[in-house]
Amino acid sequence: MHPARRAALTSAALLAVAITAVAGCEGSATTASPTAESAAPGCPTVLANAKQAVEKAEDVNAPWIGPTTGPKAVPRKSIVYVAQTMTNPGVAGVAKGAQEAAKVIGWDLRTIDGRGTPAGIRAAFSQAIALKPDGIVIGGFDPTSAPQQVQRAGAAGIPLIGWHAVATPGPSKNPKLFSNITTKVEEVARISADWIIARSNGRAGVVLFTDASIPFAKKKSDLIRAELATCSDVKVLQYESIPIAESNTRTIPSVSSLLTRFGDRWTYSAAINDLYFDDAAPALRAARKQGGGAPFNIGAGDGDPSAFQRINGRQYQAATVPEPLSEQGWQIIDEFNRAFAGKPASGYVAPVHITTAANSGGALSWDTEGYRTAYRKIWNK
Repeated sequence: MHPARRAALTSAALLAVAITAVAGCEGSATTASPTAESAAPGCPTVLANAKQAVEKAEDVNAPWIGPTTGPKAVPRKSIVYVAQTMTNPGVAGVAKGAQEAAKVIGWDLRTIDGRGTPAGIRAAFSQAIALKPDGIVIGGFDPTSAPQQVQRAGAAGIPLIGWHAVATPGPSKNPKLFSNITTKVEEVARISADWIIARSNGRAGVVLFTDASIPFAKKKSDLIRAELATCSDVKVLQYESIPIAESNTRTIPSVSSLLTRFGDRWTYSAAINDLYFDDAAPALRAARKQGGGAPFNIGAGDGDPSAFQRINGRQYQAATVPEPLSEQGWQIIDEFNRAFAGKPASGYVAPVHITTAANSGGALSWDTEGYRTAYRKIWNK
């Protein structure tokens, strides 16, 4: 067992008492009527299902359910990882995992930073093609933003594998990707909403933060809202659209306005990306909100190290639904190995996980147990 997870489990009983106490106090702080708070929630079946789903998603010792069979390592391959920007912790985390896996399998891997601009990404992609690698990773950007480069890679017979490149996991025909590595947005949205339903015991006032200008982000927040609507005593107070690129300037005044408007009725938040809570923290602090108190915030995002720091320190974020970044880097290398061996993609999609202060063990990232051993065995390494 991972040392951090062992620590999390040994303290789980004590933390459960503290969390129960917080949840018990939450009603008196956020609801004017004690009678209403003590009443049964209006969605007993939904609540029971949500609690069961959350308990499963919070398990830090779930067994490996990824691939256990596949082709042995194909020797002497070169991969180029084209990164949307290495300042994005998710993109960088996957690159690091892929680099580690490439070393194990015996391949060369080079990372080229697109620096977060369309022109920079296209230039990095063109540079990758010029290197004539055996495979190229589309790391965190939409391949339709570089159509000429995708076409040139295809004409050169270079397989492409994406990370968060398109909305769905697995192979893609248009744009042509051998596979796209990501969790399922439907599952991420559902478990984020279920966490709110379960933690609030089916009684919450929720603000949703999204970027409605991005179809993928809007879809995620719409799915969260739909799942919250299955519980009649969970109310969405506000659907707040703030462009991700403007989050650092617009979130603070938005949160201040929301606090004025809703006061203690605002007990929970969900956001399509953890960064909204980084930007919201100053406004919540200025309003003298406690870092470990309401509104209790969950990020349906990448689960970058800063989100883990806020969660571990109980500083205005209570949970995240993280991507297993290093594990997904290893999966990228395994998928390339299948492509080089003439085999189909594995079809594996990592299950959703919820990280809280109670189960993080102080870690700054999330990966399931067993993936390194499994892939080494497959590759005969």
